[in-house]
Amino acid sequence: MQPAPNVVVLDHPLVQHKLTRLRQVSTSTAGFRRLTRELSLLMAYEATRDLRLEEVEIDTPLERTTGRLLSGKKLCFVSILRAGNGLLDGMLDLVPAARVGHVGLYRDHQTLEPVEYYLKLPDDMAERLSIVVDPMLATGHSAAAAIDRLKGAGAREISFVCLLAAPEGIAHLTGAHPDVKVITGAIDRELDENGYIRPGLGDAGDRLFGTK
Repeated sequence: MQPAPNVVVLDHPLVQHKLTRLRQVSTSTAGFRRLTRELSLLMAYEATRDLRLEEVEIDTPLERTTGRLLSGKKLCFVSILRAGNGLLDGMLDLVPAARVGHVGLYRDHQTLEPVEYYLKLPDDMAERLSIVVDPMLATGHSAAAAIDRLKGAGAREISFVCLLAAPEGIAHLTGAHPDVKVITGAIDRELDENGYIRPGLGDAGDRLFGTK
């Protein structure tokens, strides 16, 4: 699949290496968590590429010079519960001052539509850059619903970060929110009849938390 202009597939060797190990059925729960954290840090590097900088005067031990620091809007990472929490740790390692929001959604297994059960966001979403995280972009319905809620809370600049995406999820999300940049480690072949990404990596939440 040729990605849309606002879809970035990270082909960095470290991302692809860790993603392949993540997919393996033999990877333990502890290993899955560690790899997800490492991948989230690498993906956060790309997701924050366009942050604005401003020049500042500083003193080094040897002389006064000009450097650059982050300027303007601050970050908010928004986790789609529960599996999105697996991506938060690495991102917060990189940007520890970021605020964190949560959107609780589960997928109805009959309709494959998202059902919301929790929402908690900072009050000043309009003043922040929002990076929504969820390991899988399958049907795209949960991601689109979460971004609907963020926009309803005033968010204007939003990116979505996932480990894996299905073509159907990419199409749905970019169709519903063409202004949202999507960053993923891979676009897999398809969704199966149960809405799972193939070849995929299984249920990311169950593998992260050892619940299956």
